[in-house]
Amino acid sequence: MHWNTVRPIAAIAGYAALCCLAISPGCAAAAELLKARLAQNLAPISGLAIIAKSKGIFEKHGLDITVSNFTSGKQCLDTVIGGGADIATTAEAPVTASAMANQPIAFVAGMEYSDLKTVVAAKAGVKTKADLRGKRIGFTAGTGSEVYTATLLKSAGLTPKDVTLVNLRPQEMLPALAAGSIDAIDTWEPHIANAKKALGEAAAELDTKGTYSETFNIVVMRTYLDANPALVGKFIAALIDAEVWMKAHQDEAITVVADAVGMKRDDLAPIWADYVYQVRLDDRLIEILKTHSAWRLESGNHPPGAAMPDFSKVVVAEPLKKVDPARVTLSWK
Repeated sequence: MHWNTVRPIAAIAGYAALCCLAISPGCAAAAELLKARLAQNLAPISGLAIIAKSKGIFEKHGLDITVSNFTSGKQCLDTVIGGGADIATTAEAPVTASAMANQPIAFVAGMEYSDLKTVVAAKAGVKTKADLRGKRIGFTAGTGSEVYTATLLKSAGLTPKDVTLVNLRPQEMLPALAAGSIDAIDTWEPHIANAKKALGEAAAELDTKGTYSETFNIVVMRTYLDANPALVGKFIAALIDAEVWMKAHQDEAITVVADAVGMKRDDLAPIWADYVYQVRLDDRLIEILKTHSAWRLESGNHPPGAAMPDFSKVVVAEPLKKVDPARVTLSWK
């Protein structure tokens, strides 16, 4: 074959290979994967990231994600701010603290939300929110649990002076409730389910639905986003694929997440529906951030001179818009 014929064919083949690498996640293995370090709270709230890692979805999007696990979103975000990781999974509490401290963070997506709940000792005689007056309530200071507690009391026409607040870590709440040193606990799953299972008829869940939802989100530093927009976009796209996979394979998803976080599958399955896994940026997220910030300002739990953050400068919608614009429903967009 003549060289003039071979050269165009070779060029076309090379172009086709490049296109494959550029547009098809299935071809990503043939390309060099983009590396990033994820600081992850190892809990069901990180379910989408856990699925994306466990099922090879990150790799399908051309990513090599190294995961470091922590026990709180605050640790995750602190690690990113300190340069020890690139991407954090974190709740709204660390986000508002960092925003008020003028840390240059970029909130690029929400990926989960779930209601905080209250379990009361049956002998405490608490049937309604108003019955909490005079009771001893376990909460976790500086977290969504504290904001939930303040919101719950306000909705019942009560103030913190009308109750006795006891600052406890979530894992300390069940023993305290069982021992009778507190009358109620305000916290998140799976601690609520664990308390109900362990105490049986000696405890009951109070109806507080819709009082306060804690969110779990993806946050990076602004400088990292500016330097790696394609990587952040691929990371978000992988989470969306994980969400789709999770909904299509719920039974397997429960098993994968339970195994990853060290829970018994039978303990996670009954509360699985409480975790709303959805990659999005919406007004509900912003309202939760504002509610949490308002609590910080009211309670004094903020840096000196702090004000309500301008979340239009903290939340960066462009990466998610480029991947799936329908998932961005912010009023200010």
